[in-house]
Amino acid sequence: MVMRRKSVHYGDLDLNKVINTLVQVKPWQKSIDVSENEIRMICMLARQIFLHQPMLLELEPPLKIAGDIHGQYNDLLRLFTLAGFPPESNYLFLGDYVDRGPKSIETIVLLLCYKIKYPNNFFLLRGNHEVANLNRIYGFHDECKRRYSIKLWKTFQDVFNCMPVAALIDNKIFCCHGGLSPTLRSLDQLKRISRPCDVQETGLLCDILWSDPDSSVVGWAPNERGVSYVFGVDVLAQFLQKMDLDIVVRGHQVVEDGYEFFGRRGLVTVFSAPNYCGEFDNAGAVMNVDENLLCSFQVSAATFPALW
Repeated sequence: MVMRRKSVHYGDLDLNKVINTLVQVKPWQKSIDVSENEIRMICMLARQIFLHQPMLLELEPPLKIAGDIHGQYNDLLRLFTLAGFPPESNYLFLGDYVDRGPKSIETIVLLLCYKIKYPNNFFLLRGNHEVANLNRIYGFHDECKRRYSIKLWKTFQDVFNCMPVAALIDNKIFCCHGGLSPTLRSLDQLKRISRPCDVQETGLLCDILWSDPDSSVVGWAPNERGVSYVFGVDVLAQFLQKMDLDIVVRGHQVVEDGYEFFGRRGLVTVFSAPNYCGEFDNAGAVMNVDENLLCSFQVSAATFPALW
């Protein structure tokens, strides 16, 4: 990877112990032997690393790209079993780690631990659910309150507000959680976004986290989500040509096979939570990008009953 190495002092935190505890969590386990103080230290260290790295990450292959996890922790462990636990593989996650699933805390804490331990090989982008006004409603707030404290939930928001929002792989693959923005004229605009930052209801940052592709649309149209826009194949083609890119990789939407192409393969949606919410018969996928930018997919089929 191209990131410069930063020295991070763990202090009193036994990071390896926390990781070992988390990776041994069983599907039926309701609690973890990780203290609130340990999680606070993890948040502090991860926040420091996020702020030392740019808002637009510039990465080199090979690496694996994962989409939404949404608190489906047991499926996250299955993902690592399938694709390789760090540091066996380099990773870029596209956001939406929390909400809806039953184990958002385990999910985000393990991912932050790997970010701390492998800061130059393990990368986490911000999703629209890494925003306080959303994860206050869709489960993460209540999980933090029930299992630890509201104060810890607020500590997580301090971390989320410092996460990068996009990545560029070998100057050819653009990655984000949601999609494009009508205000995005240059990728330098993303580099100039200062942190910590909240996400407003409109604007560039909102669009990067919220917008969706739509084959029935020409140009831009209002998004049925009630936030941001949908964009057509024409918008995607113009963006790829202007930025000299090969493909856009994003998450944000459930897709049946775990991945789905759009716009003559100029964009791919990657979703990594199989059997989403226990209601969708979808697979989960991880996208592999090799040294030559050749892309392939590892697919994890939905399990019944769901490993929640």
